[in-house]
Amino acid sequence: MLQQRIALVGFGAIGRAVFDILKNEPRLQIAQIIVSEARREAVQAELGELAAGMSVQALTDVPVGDDRPDLVVECAGHSAIQAHVLPALAAGIPCMVVSIGALSAPGLAEQLEAAADKGRTQVHLLSGAIGGIDALAAAKVAGLDSVVYTGRKPPLGWLGTPAEDTLDLRNLTESTLFFSGSARDAARLFPKNANVAATLSLAGIGLDNIRVELYADPTVKENIHYYEAQGAFGFMAVTLKGKPLASNPKTSALTVYSVVRALHNRVLPVAI
Repeated sequence: MLQQRIALVGFGAIGRAVFDILKNEPRLQIAQIIVSEARREAVQAELGELAAGMSVQALTDVPVGDDRPDLVVECAGHSAIQAHVLPALAAGIPCMVVSIGALSAPGLAEQLEAAADKGRTQVHLLSGAIGGIDALAAAKVAGLDSVVYTGRKPPLGWLGTPAEDTLDLRNLTESTLFFSGSARDAARLFPKNANVAATLSLAGIGLDNIRVELYADPTVKENIHYYEAQGAFGFMAVTLKGKPLASNPKTSALTVYSVVRALHNRVLPVAI
C-alpha cells in the first residue's frame, strides 16, 4: 500500500477541513502542520485534542533533513509560497499549491519552476474552487482562441475590495458589472478573489489574454463562476455555483475537496 507523510502549511479554514477529512486515512499521514511562531503552541495544543493517538507536530518551517515529509501541501495563503513552498521544492520535496492567485505576482511562477527544477521535483497547482480545468488544459494543446471568465457574488461578498469605491454594496438592487479587464489586472485589484482567474489563466492562454468580468448581484446567494473557452477543439462553457465552508463563508468547500482528491490520487491504486 502506498503511503505519504505530509506537511500541511497552514491551519486555517482549509487546513483544518483537510486535516479533519484525512486524519483517519492510513495512507495519508499528516505528520507536520506548518504555522507561524506566534501560533505554534496554540496549534500544538489544538492538535492534542483533534489528533488523539496521532503523532503530529506543529512547526514553523518544513523540515528538509531526516524528518522531511514526502509532500508539502500549501493551504495558507500567498506568503506561504515564498516562505515554505520555494525552499521545499529546492530541497527536492514535491509540493501542492492552493493559493494559485499568488502566481499573478510578476516572476513567481518562474521562481516556482526554477525551484522545482533545482530540486528535481514537481509542484502541482490545484484546481481549487473551479472545475473543468482538465478539459481546458487539454484544449490548450490544440490552441485556444479565447477564454472569458465571469465571477458573480452577492454584494456583501465584495466588501473590502475596490468594488466599494464605485458601488453602494449594502443597498444594491440589481446585478452590476464593476470590473472588466485582464486576469492580471483582476488579480492585482482583487487579490483575495484571484485564485479562479489565475487557475484558468495558467491552464489556458495566460493572465494577459483571459478576459475577466466581475459582478455584484443581489439576486444570488452563492459565489458563481462561469467561463467560456473557444479554440481548435470546439467550444466549452462551465458554470459552478460553489457552496462555502461552514467555518469560513469566504472559502469554497470545493477547494478543500480538490486538495483531498489530489492527495488520494497519490496513494490510491486507481487515480482519476
